[in-house]
Amino acid sequence: MTVLNLRLQVLLALSLLAVNSSLAAFIPTGKPKGSTAKKVWGVPRTVLPEKAGDNDVVLDENFDDVPLVRLLGLNRIQKKMRKYKRESNEGVKTPEIITDAPASSGNTATSSGKDVSRLIIAGAPASGKGTQCEMIKERYGVVHLSTGDMLRAAVADKTEVGILAQEYMDAGKLVPDEVIIGVVKDRLAQKDCVEKGWLLDGFPRTPAQAEALSEAGISADCFLFLNVPDEVLVERVVGRRTDPETGKIYHMTFSPPEDEDVLARLEQRSDDTEEKVKVRLQQFHANVDAVKGSYTDIIVEINGTDKPENVAVAVENAISSKISS
Repeated sequence: MTVLNLRLQVLLALSLLAVNSSLAAFIPTGKPKGSTAKKVWGVPRTVLPEKAGDNDVVLDENFDDVPLVRLLGLNRIQKKMRKYKRESNEGVKTPEIITDAPASSGNTATSSGKDVSRLIIAGAPASGKGTQCEMIKERYGVVHLSTGDMLRAAVADKTEVGILAQEYMDAGKLVPDEVIIGVVKDRLAQKDCVEKGWLLDGFPRTPAQAEALSEAGISADCFLFLNVPDEVLVERVVGRRTDPETGKIYHMTFSPPEDEDVLARLEQRSDDTEEKVKVRLQQFHANVDAVKGSYTDIIVEINGTDKPENVAVAVENAISSKISS
């Protein structure tokens, strides 16, 4: 365990950010003998600082870098470094001293220096997240990740976790954190997410999920929240239908299919009844304030009752403002 002066720690962090846009921790161990330098090695992005004095921070081997990043206010610095890379269009080599450090969970630029976007979009059921996700995916080239799609695939395959998830979905309840949190963590660490960036659709839904992402060192550039009144949401959900052959979603009032054959085969999801959507909305409102509180620095609230194209403009403006800030 070593005590580092906070000012020195800031300088060290800034130097590391300049070459890798992410915080890599270095732990000096043992006492130097004469002019012999201390041994330094790259370690996982886990830092747990403990306050030692007014200007000192104790670094231990089993630490988590999220509190340290918050302590030093590095999120904003990281964004400015990413902006600099975009404008200069120059890749920066990672120093050999940290090349053996384990890969991060999708929070850094790629090895070529290309910057990526890490986004979260949230809102109640039928708030328009799906429509906006398609536009965001097209505009930014990120990987669209929906826990709902992954869980429904598991239900269709009748896997063990799918059967468990079906019980909650049929009751109009949210699937428990332990069923999905591991899936999300693993997915964000995969190559396409690291190289292209990612868009989490409707996740995290609970404070526990938000905390789990934070503890894993996973942070976003922008948290988009679509605001829509409950009465509008209920109307949207109850009239929603899906074409089982194409997967396309229609609405019996706002966007019914013109083809009679398509109309005849439309299906309603088992959890798209008025009673069940009201249960889902109750659970949503029970968690949403705490989740939003976890992203106060990057959240942008958008009116989701406007036309989709107008919402898309607001979304793009929000993302641009957060990524460039």
